Amino acid sequence: MKLFEPWALLGLTLTLSAARADDVPVAVAANFSAPMKEIAALFEQETGHRALVSPGSTGKLSEQIRNGAPFQVFLSADERTPASLEAEGLAVPGTRFTYAIGQLVLWSARPGFVDGKGEVLKKGGFRHLAVANPKLAPYGAAAMEAMAKLGVLAAIEPKIVTGENIAQTQQFVATGNAELGFVALSQVLRDGKPVEGSMWVVPSDLHSSIRQDAVLLAPGKGKPAAEALLRFLRGDRARAVVRAFGYGL
Repeated sequence: MKLFEPWALLGLTLTLSAARADDVPVAVAANFSAPMKEIAALFEQETGHRALVSPGSTGKLSEQIRNGAPFQVFLSADERTPASLEAEGLAVPGTRFTYAIGQLVLWSARPGFVDGKGEVLKKGGFRHLAVANPKLAPYGAAAMEAMAKLGVLAAIEPKIVTGENIAQTQQFVATGNAELGFVALSQVLRDGKPVEGSMWVVPSDLHSSIRQDAVLLAPGKGKPAAEALLRFLRGDRARAVVRAFGYGL
């Protein structure tokens, strides 16, 4: 009997691994885009599968899913939308779980502009405040809720500029088109440290909890790579990334 040379066995192993590897189209809420890219790299390193990340507002992504977009996994910025998709038969029952708890912050690219208690909202002194579209983005809805509870919404509303999603909202502030804005803490952290500027971490009792749920979508049912990604999101390596970007678990 002829034996395989070691290099031939190695080639056979790599070929079989490649055959098992697959791509997973993933719809990801814009606030989680940066951590998901890191998680996707770790996921591919560990499993060989590739997570193809498509970021956007939760509202826009859910519209695409309802219109037949072939996403297999959905990482929402809230818990309501995945539950709705499940009720509509567009997500697999029993696969939904909270992968992160978001943190809302008021941020300015200018050092010292936002104080540690958010008093800048009451004092004014700014022309524009950026908020993600509250009809599409849970972080935008949380921002409006917080301002209403603080009693400043009526005075500030004429100054609000609306981003389609939280990523565009952060860009408004970063480029100076708005002096300050409500964004996700994950967007203004680098390696666990705040980026340049100033911020106020909005107390969680000023808005509804931003529980971000993941769910397996109908096109991902029975797909090993999609199911593997959801398992990976629950694991220690992914959870370490989630914590590093300022999310709760």
